[in-house]
Amino acid sequence: MKDNEYIDKDQSKEASASKGNKSTRKPRKSAFAMILNGEFLTKGFVLDNLGYIFFLIFLLLVLVAKSYYGKQLSKDINQAQREVDQTTADYVESKAQVEEEGLRYKLVEKLDSTLKENQNETRVIRIKKKETTDIEK
Repeated sequence: MKDNEYIDKDQSKEASASKGNKSTRKPRKSAFAMILNGEFLTKGFVLDNLGYIFFLIFLLLVLVAKSYYGKQLSKDINQAQREVDQTTADYVESKAQVEEEGLRYKLVEKLDSTLKENQNETRVIRIKKKETTDIEK
């Protein structure tokens, strides 16, 4: 019945020191080794928090999708800016061409041989209205 006797802490320390400080616990594996072996999946912690783990995976997927969407938007904006720049350049070129074609000497060249440009000054003819008196009276 010696096994059932009460042992003080001091006595247990002395007894463990006399045994050579050997621990009775199993050697603990590292967390990394547990992950590689897959042992962590059998733990109750993972099973209890499975919903939270799936939520974190979902958030990571949303983060990746958002980054791809942002890159696509950036690409679309750059493409639209290039199109606007090209359209602006075409507009400026067309406007310059219209102004060049509309110059006076170009218009004179385009007139028929029967129509000629007037070389004299342009005169304005003004007609003064006569003041009318009351005719109906």
